[in-house]
Amino acid sequence: MATTRSTIYDIAKLTGSSAATVSAVLSGTWEKRRISADTAQKVQQAALKLKYTVNRQASGLRKSRSGLIGMMIPNHDNHFFSSASQTFERLARERHLCPIVVSTLRDPALEVETAQTLISYQIEHLFVTGATNPDAVSKVCRHHGVSHLNIDLPGTKAPSVISDHYWGAESLTTELLMLAKPQETQARNNLYFIGGIATDYATQRRINGFEDAIKKATGQVSTDQIDPCGYDAEHAELAIKKLYKKLGGLPQGLFVNSTMPLEGVVQFLKTLDSRELCECTFGCFDWDPLATFLGFPLLMVRQNIEGLLGKAFELIDNDDLGNNLVFEIKPTLVSSEIRRYRHGTT
Repeated sequence: MATTRSTIYDIAKLTGSSAATVSAVLSGTWEKRRISADTAQKVQQAALKLKYTVNRQASGLRKSRSGLIGMMIPNHDNHFFSSASQTFERLARERHLCPIVVSTLRDPALEVETAQTLISYQIEHLFVTGATNPDAVSKVCRHHGVSHLNIDLPGTKAPSVISDHYWGAESLTTELLMLAKPQETQARNNLYFIGGIATDYATQRRINGFEDAIKKATGQVSTDQIDPCGYDAEHAELAIKKLYKKLGGLPQGLFVNSTMPLEGVVQFLKTLDSRELCECTFGCFDWDPLATFLGFPLLMVRQNIEGLLGKAFELIDNDDLGNNLVFEIKPTLVSSEIRRYRHGTT
């Protein structure tokens, strides 16, 4: 026997309210309509009692709105992207929007396919986060008239809210140079960069910041100091192992492009004597709270996720998506742990 679905008219009858009042309460707009908190509470309690659920698809067809907002991320196992998705969900729900987060595995074809799928569910907005080809996703969104913006990596066909990768990398490199210890050989007496993909915007800007900071300090930087070996941990482990063998030990300092290649670097460092680790100054562009449990000091650049997503929702709230501007949000350099370590206070 089919179960009859409750309607807003059932709730209106139970509470003695109008259907318009019930609709305003359930859509979260009751305060703007100057409906009292007592009435809103009665409607919400009646909805629970009647086990009322919103048919969002039907509602979207009637109002040309679905209440859905989508976010694409490359993966879930990276701390930055997992934190970004959590912040996105919270800020979406504060606006009475239902968030949908989907991983695209850094696959350009899957990014476009995912955008098409989300659009078929009538999402109102799409946050394109860390996409390998954001302009291809923009093309799909524009075709269907879906408002969208880029997070983390910029595009040219929609507004972009990104971290100031150059500033963060230059600041991190400058700090590494200040804290680095002189080494026995000239080759080891350098900083080295590991991880990322050379064609990625974020990696490019981080390499630019790394190079400029070294040039300011020493006047030159060679190409063999930079190894954008990818984001895979295994590739990073092979890269640091190769570098260690080539130099005959660890370098003066090591700049790791993100937490994913850092995992591979740590796997190799675990095979070394702890006294060797004290001779190298380590830095990573990205932040993970578990890094504080590592057996060596580590400088980290913590991206301002609240600032990034806050700015993105500000553009949505103000309907300010009609330009292709790039908004850069400065990250934070987390350096206290390594300073205390160097001064022997831990």
